[in-house]
Amino acid sequence: MSAKPTSLAAPAPASRMVRGASPSARLVRRTLRNRGAQIGAVILLVLIAASLGAPLLTSHDPNAIDPTATLQPPSREHPMGTDHIGRDVLTRFLYGGQLSLRVGLIAIALGATIGVTLGLIAGYYGGWLDAASSWVTDVLLSFPDILLALAIIAVLGPGIVNAMLAIGIAFIPSFMRLTRGNVLAIREMGYVETARAIGTPDPQILIKHILPNALRTLLVLLTLGIGSAILAGAALSFLGLGAQPPTPEWGAMLNAGQKFIRQAWWLTLFPGLGIFLTVLAINLIGDALSDAVAGAAPAYSNKAT
Repeated sequence: MSAKPTSLAAPAPASRMVRGASPSARLVRRTLRNRGAQIGAVILLVLIAASLGAPLLTSHDPNAIDPTATLQPPSREHPMGTDHIGRDVLTRFLYGGQLSLRVGLIAIALGATIGVTLGLIAGYYGGWLDAASSWVTDVLLSFPDILLALAIIAVLGPGIVNAMLAIGIAFIPSFMRLTRGNVLAIREMGYVETARAIGTPDPQILIKHILPNALRTLLVLLTLGIGSAILAGAALSFLGLGAQPPTPEWGAMLNAGQKFIRQAWWLTLFPGLGIFLTVLAINLIGDALSDAVAGAAPAYSNKAT
């Protein structure tokens, strides 16, 4: 008698996951049991709902100028006051939230898509491609994300679209490096070897077997990255390199309000609070997700087809 080959056997936790709830559902439940994640989720949902519901929550035009209502403090008519040319700050705050959130989501989606794809290819095939991409990644990661984004936008020029592109490109090395590290470990697993042995095409192995098992740690980076991207977008707009006047955006509102910080505190308080609460909420969720991933059993697939 011969023993069963250990390289073909799936870990016990994986079998239980296949029979029970999906690993993703378990991960979500484990994350949402965290008190910090619950607080972060409530804050984030309120901010998203308020931003998306801007047309219902305010009747003002975010760019409408009223010379007779300049620098008015918060009141019943203008709950967050008005700016130096009479625009309603609440309206600009809500519409600015839409743009700030969109910048973070689009930038991270771009960085993750390209970075994960390159990381999968480099980690799976190895060789000179892996060596070259690792060297480039190490060089790029030696620069802070915001400095890399500044360098890119210096080439592309100012503007909100270019800011999103610059931030997304700046995040590519982080996603690529993490994905590559995961792939290097996963590609030696028994089910991957079995899939190769039975002639499964490489793209199918990468998408069906390797990528799902690398997603857990990538989700943590993805979540925390959204907060960092929102902060970077606000920083670029504050410097005049992102959203251009009169487009409402939290960073641009901070830039415009700093000139009147002594006489009109509300111009910087509310957009600054929006950035702070959004990034805080996302970080709380990201930290809880990280703890959930660390405490979860590996989600290794035992299917080779």
